Amino acid sequence: MKKLCTFGLLLMLSCSAPKSTVQSNRDKGDTRSIPVELLDDNTYLLTVASDDKTYGYDKLNAVKVGGAKGSSGPSNERRFLNALLGPNGETVKYFRAGSCCAFKTPNGMLDNTGLLDRYRVSWVGSTDTVDIYLNMYDKGDLLVPVGFTAKKK
Repeated sequence: MKKLCTFGLLLMLSCSAPKSTVQSNRDKGDTRSIPVELLDDNTYLLTVASDDKTYGYDKLNAVKVGGAKGSSGPSNERRFLNALLGPNGETVKYFRAGSCCAFKTPNGMLDNTGLLDRYRVSWVGSTDTVDIYLNMYDKGDLLVPVGFTAKKK
């Protein structure tokens, strides 16, 4: 009976722990549900495409790469951008156009405030350059924005 009760207690704790951890992570600006993998030290492996046309393109739906608190925010931004290819697998070029768009986050450096980074992105043969907004303060699922493809293993 003692073993059964111990097992029951462990089962209850293990079932309830992830929920509180998930809520705790959300309170810390972490909504990530897809594990993050790397192709190499400088490139994320992006395996899921977004169907949301605003993902990454709208400052209200920036790509949440995280890492600012651990000083890996800029590296995470480049890892994300390095993973992108044009719509037909073309090489992507990008440059940081600056910071913008102050927002509240529990991960902000000053007064719980963060800034988005805006990157100008194009690919070989494109006739236009697009803006991609990146949030290095919070973590979210890393998806391939509409109109892009991603490098594979």
